[in-house]
Amino acid sequence: MASVNVENLCVRLGSSEIIHNLSLEVQDREFLVLLGPSGCGKSTLLHSIAGLLEVADGHVEIGGQDMTWADPSERNIGMVFQSYALYPTMTVERNMSFGLRITGTPKDEIERRVARVAHMLQLESLLKRKPAQLSGGQRQRVAIGRALVREAGVFLFDEPLSNLDAKLRAELRRELKLLHQKLQATMIYVTHDQVEAMTLATRIVVMQGGKIQQIGSPREVYERPENLFVAGFLGAPSMNFLKGKIMRMGDVLHFQAHGVSLSLGAYAFGQKPEPGQAISLGVRPENVCLHDAGAWQGVVSLIEPMGNHHVVWFDFAGQLFSSLGAGNCSLHLGDEIRFDLDSAAISLFDDTSALRL
Repeated sequence: MASVNVENLCVRLGSSEIIHNLSLEVQDREFLVLLGPSGCGKSTLLHSIAGLLEVADGHVEIGGQDMTWADPSERNIGMVFQSYALYPTMTVERNMSFGLRITGTPKDEIERRVARVAHMLQLESLLKRKPAQLSGGQRQRVAIGRALVREAGVFLFDEPLSNLDAKLRAELRRELKLLHQKLQATMIYVTHDQVEAMTLATRIVVMQGGKIQQIGSPREVYERPENLFVAGFLGAPSMNFLKGKIMRMGDVLHFQAHGVSLSLGAYAFGQKPEPGQAISLGVRPENVCLHDAGAWQGVVSLIEPMGNHHVVWFDFAGQLFSSLGAGNCSLHLGDEIRFDLDSAAISLFDDTSALRL
């Protein structure tokens, strides 16, 4: 069993409290991604689990055992950092086996583990090379392999792909996903890249200000964000927002803004708002539908061709809105457009609490 349980964790760096009273359960064999902007506390949380930072309060359990004050070497973890941290004078083989050698693992067992992991990561032809003779992607695979040969219960990744170019990031992202499927190990992964989070995670933990904002599957977090921060952080382009108020027309609530109303009869309310309540409507670009009979009107200000799709940016009510479209775009800068919003795919947030309605 390789579950991780963090309970009421507090971490202070000097006089600043980076994490306050945070609790999190990581299930056995899941790929959990800690996602958030720089300074949100995600790496601090990961380092606390690894035993690299001293906690001020709370508990960390790994595999059902209290490891709050245990040394990193006692926690049965493998860790991959943002920097490769490879020994330049050692070959790939010796870099991967270094941790095993210093703990006295038998030679034949070291050879078995290195051969197994090298085959898994396609490093067999590189075992005799030194880091200077490797590409960035190959070096990161060696760093991952060094963690894997430990055959740990939990693997921790601290933004391991951020130093790579876009093509290498995409390739290694796929390799990590396949690796998790093969190993069925518990993995905790830190990133600020939402694409990495959406493609890799079993569950995503969105963090801000040292607190958890939402936990859920990639689809849940994307389609039903719990607050304005989560809604605005996920998505590329990000969610469009429109301020307005709730109006009642007969038995149906409507959202009204700039003289146009949108029926909310198809919206699944978590809590019913009051007529006249100030709210913000959020809608993903793919749910902004451009067509001649649309109820809303804007003016095209920018078109971004993206190959198999395009992004249309347009001015609406003094703010910039975006819409996704397939194929080639026939619009031009300055064109007047009309559009509708998919009422079944919107999100509503209370202006005071910023929480989902």
